[in-house]
Amino acid sequence: MRKRFCSELIGTYILVVIGCGAVVVNDLHDGAVTHVGIALTFGLVVMAVIYAVGDISGAHINPAVTVGFWAARRFDGRDIAPYIAAQLIGATLAAVSLRAIFGAHPTLGATLPTGSAGQSFALEVLLTAILMFVILCVSSGAKEKGIMAGAAIGAVIAFEALFGGPVSGASMNPARSLGPAFVSGKLGEHQWVYVVAPVVGSLLSVVVFRCVSDAREVAGGSEVSAG
Repeated sequence: MRKRFCSELIGTYILVVIGCGAVVVNDLHDGAVTHVGIALTFGLVVMAVIYAVGDISGAHINPAVTVGFWAARRFDGRDIAPYIAAQLIGATLAAVSLRAIFGAHPTLGATLPTGSAGQSFALEVLLTAILMFVILCVSSGAKEKGIMAGAAIGAVIAFEALFGGPVSGASMNPARSLGPAFVSGKLGEHQWVYVVAPVVGSLLSVVVFRCVSDAREVAGGSEVSAG
C-alpha cells in the first residue's frame, strides 16, 4: 500500500502541476498555450502517468475512477480512503507548487462554470461517464495499464477537454478541481459540482458497462477487462 499510495500521490501531482500549469501559463502569457494546447496537455500527461505508474497503483489519479472501480467490483473498499487521500494530497501539493512558481494567479487552474452550475453539473456527469466507460473497457482489473490503455484514456481526456473545457472546465476529477480551488481560495465557488458530478457519472458508467459486458458474454465473446 505504501508504494501504491506514493504512486497515486505522485501521479496526481504530475497531472495537476502540468495540466493546471498549462492553464496558468496560458492565462499569464496571452493565450500562448491555447485551448487546444491545454486539452492536449491534459491528455498527454494522463497518458504518460498511466504508462509510468499504471503497473504499481493502477494510475487512478482520480477519486471518481477509484469509486468507479470499486462499484465495478474490481477494487477493495478498504483501499478507497488511502487512494483518495493520496490523490487529494498530490493535487494540493501541485497547486502549492504552482502558487510558488507563478505567484498570485487568481485560480491556479481551478475549474469554474462559465454558465449555470446545473449546466456544468450535467456536462461533468456525461464527460465522466464516457471516461469511466472507456477505462473499464481497456483496463485490466483495477489497473489502467497495457499497450493501448494509456493512449485510449489520454485521447478521451483530450477530446473531452476540447469539447467541455470552455463550459465546465472538463474536470471529471474531484482531486484535480479541489487542489487548485483550495490553494486559490475558490472552494466555495460551485466546487460541489466537481465533487458530486464526476462520482455520479462514474457510477452510471458502471451500469452501462455491465450491459455491454453481459452482451459480450451472451455473444460468446471475451471481455477486454480482466475484472
